[in-house]
Amino acid sequence: METTQPKRHYGLDILRVLACYMVIQVHSGEFYYIGNVGQTLNTTDAHWVGWYNSLCRTCVPLFVMVSGYFLFPVNDINIFFKKRMSRVAIPFMIWCALYAVYFYFTGQGDLQTEAINVLKTGINFGVDIGHLWFVYMLLGVYLFAPVISPWVQTASRRSMEFYLFLWALALSLLYIHLIFPAIWGEAYWNHTPTLYYFSGFMGYAILAAYIKRFHAEARPWNYTLGILLIIIGYTITAGVFLSRFSTEKFVSTLELSWGFETINVAMMTAGVFLIFKNINLKKPGSPFWLLIFDIAAKSYGIYLAHIMILNAMHGWIDPLFNTAAIKVPFTALLTFITTFIAIKIISYLPKSKWLIG
Repeated sequence: METTQPKRHYGLDILRVLACYMVIQVHSGEFYYIGNVGQTLNTTDAHWVGWYNSLCRTCVPLFVMVSGYFLFPVNDINIFFKKRMSRVAIPFMIWCALYAVYFYFTGQGDLQTEAINVLKTGINFGVDIGHLWFVYMLLGVYLFAPVISPWVQTASRRSMEFYLFLWALALSLLYIHLIFPAIWGEAYWNHTPTLYYFSGFMGYAILAAYIKRFHAEARPWNYTLGILLIIIGYTITAGVFLSRFSTEKFVSTLELSWGFETINVAMMTAGVFLIFKNINLKKPGSPFWLLIFDIAAKSYGIYLAHIMILNAMHGWIDPLFNTAAIKVPFTALLTFITTFIAIKIISYLPKSKWLIG
């Protein structure tokens, strides 16, 4: 009996690699605009980061969209959780412990503090390594996927577009709040205003599912719309970020337009996704593309591990150049390559899937 192999989505593999690199470049730039106690550094290097890394803010949303494309339908909840949770949660817990060891041996924490941090992993990322927030968010998307899966699979196009419209409106609230600090039921005693249930990263997963159901095939307008969304989204993202250096003393307010849950970042993310989703390769078996697919398969492990290597790379590269225009991409690229090599070596160890996903 002849069986049909499932279609390989080469473009989504490329997106995994691209998103993974962009995460590392975002973190490479943080050395140049974040000062002590979260204060803003208004320097030429900081402005270079604004120009470079505004487009890279699509990194996390792209990861969620790629996951969302394959997330539905959830047919067997037990198999779904066993596969998703084991592949994501177990490596995460191991790396929390490894980062505790890393902090201890680099003199950034004492033994007792790091041991307590590891025990706190079930409450929040137990060590002071901020990029691990992503895993808790992703696990939350997975937990909700079986609940919403029947609707995602059967909803009409108009119903999904209605949801996405309200989600886009929720993504605009940060800017609306600049004019109206509290709207639609918002108050210090009410944490669930009108659009509360339409906010969050689940929207990216549903956007991917919507594209899969109704716009899976390549169309010329995909590229036109994609480029337009990227240009408009980038203009807002970079323009607002750069304009706030002179007025915002703290990074928490400087990064208004850099939030992953903003309409401009969502526009860029959707644009990039539309452009890449239907990429078709003439020679997918070539050494180059096999390498890209291998990096894509190990992107989660690269994400978990890269901070250790990034810190070392920054310490080495920073004194070598005078401008972040060179430092940021060079540091990011070397960190990306070195971390992949390290994860590749780890992958040859027995039971390595529990460490790299």
